[in-house]
Order: sequence, then structure tokens, then C-alpha cells
Amino acid sequence: MIHESWIGTDESGKGDYFGPLVVAGVYVDPTLLPKLVSLGVKDSKTLSDRAVLALDPSIRSLCPHSVVVIGPEKYNALYGKIKNLNRLLAWGHARVIENLLEKVPCQRVLTDQFGDERFVREALMKKGREIKLEQRPRAEEDPAVAAASILARAEFLRRLDQLSRKIGASLPKGASPAVEAAAQDLIEKKGFEILKEVAKLHFKTTSKVNKAR
Repeated sequence: MIHESWIGTDESGKGDYFGPLVVAGVYVDPTLLPKLVSLGVKDSKTLSDRAVLALDPSIRSLCPHSVVVIGPEKYNALYGKIKNLNRLLAWGHARVIENLLEKVPCQRVLTDQFGDERFVREALMKKGREIKLEQRPRAEEDPAVAAASILARAEFLRRLDQLSRKIGASLPKGASPAVEAAAQDLIEKKGFEILKEVAKLHFKTTSKVNKAR
């Protein structure tokens, strides 16, 4: 794959109760690849938040890219219709791929394996259906996918911070007991409806805090 151009896509926020789901895509070719590698780009899960936020502008200025943000309210509406996380993810990945194909000609796309490959193919439009799509486990080892994971995580972190400031409360990452405690505190102060604006309601966290009311 290093001898040609390709697009890598990845997402962030999938396992976080609070905040959006963010999907990003990055285009890489033989000229961009060594520059990307020299930045120290690797899977965002192996990097600190500070490192992710520091690498984000360099990747954005270097490579054609697309970032799609599905905020909590839109996420909840989409999940209510689709009722399948993998199909929702596929919709996001397909939008990112289509956006990038509007910017650059490309025949190959690599993404992490999160479900049936047909989900992404079915969500793609005319241009996207002409590509060679590959999904594989640990795709973040690929530089383009790793770069996409950084853009997605950086945007997730910024949006989570914006949401925290908007509602005047700290929204922790993940889906831990600390997240449940934060959700319960929010409900006590602002009512259950606030969760629709800041959280992914289909998580078990919602039913747990709802029972505790």
C-alpha cells in the first residue's frame, strides 16, 4: 500500500458516554507518507491527550482530511432510527470517505474492522462505491488510519471540553463509575433531560443512573 495513495479512517468517542462520536479520514500518498511518519504519528490510543492535541494541527496542515462530528443530540436521534452502533459508525465512515473523495482522487480506503464491511459499502454514495475498501483489525498500525485516529480523538477532546464549559460541569471520558457519578450529579442539578444534550443515551450508564434516581 505504501506505493500508492490511500485514505485511512477511524473514529473516537465510541466508548465514551459523554461527548460526540467523531469520525475522521486522512489521505496519504508516497510524498506525504514520510512526512507523516516523521511527525511521530501512531495510534491515538498509545498517545497522551496532550500529544494528540499537539499533533492534530500538523496533520491537518499536511494531509487532505475530513472530520465528521456527530454530537450527542444528533447521535441519539440517529441511534433511535438505526438502532445499531455498527451501522451508525458505518454511516459516519461513509460520510468521511465521500467528503475526501470530493477533494482527492483515490481508489483505496482502509478502516479499522468494527462490523460487517457491507455496512460501510451500503452507506457509501456513487463515488464511494467505486473504491477498494479494506477493513482489518488493528488498522491503526497503518499511518493513514493512525493519523485519522489522532484527528478524531483531538476533535472529540475539544468538543467534550466545549460541552463541559457549556453546561458548567466536568464531563469525564469513558464509561466508568466516575462517569456514572457525574451523570447522577448532572441529573440532580439540571434534571434528566440534560443527558440528551451531553450523553449517548443507549449506554447502560443511562439505565443505571435512571434507576438510582
